[in-house]
Amino acid sequence: MSRHPTIKWAQRADKLFITVELPDAKNVKLKLEPEGKFLFSATAGADNVPYEVDLDLFDKINVDESKSSTTSRSIVYLVKKAEEKWWSRLIKQEGLRPVFLKVDWDKWVDEDEEAGKPEPDMDFGDMDFSKLNMGEGPTDFDADVPEGDDDDSDTEEVEEGETSEPKAAVPPSTEPEVQA
Repeated sequence: MSRHPTIKWAQRADKLFITVELPDAKNVKLKLEPEGKFLFSATAGADNVPYEVDLDLFDKINVDESKSSTTSRSIVYLVKKAEEKWWSRLIKQEGLRPVFLKVDWDKWVDEDEEAGKPEPDMDFGDMDFSKLNMGEGPTDFDADVPEGDDDDSDTEEVEEGETSEPKAAVPPSTEPEVQA
């Protein structure tokens, strides 16, 4: 019985990135079919363990313009879509996705980000930042605090003759105090 390698995927409107994570893969075979069939098989490890994946992709693909690249850690496929449109998922199967299928967040781009929209213009033109008073000079931020009372600490100063130990909130005793 064969195993499933981890498959990561990402997309653009015109292509899919499918990465098969299988270190030291041997006898790699891939078959793409125009109606969206993705068949992968290989062996890996010292025991030549067989790995296999059979996916029905969400829509049709262009087999002739699809490419692959093999490294020692993975096999990356650039699969060209037949129609330039975003797919709602990678495979036709609805519901729970197979556990070996994951999103490739390193390659992921949201649909609205790909549209060629330029990054926001960081030129603030004629905006005068000096009028924003961003921590420079006096402000009327503490307008309700009287002058000279700018001590924000919660501790009170100790008067001469007092101790700094906290006073207990105990009601006074009604019994006379006995002195020794």
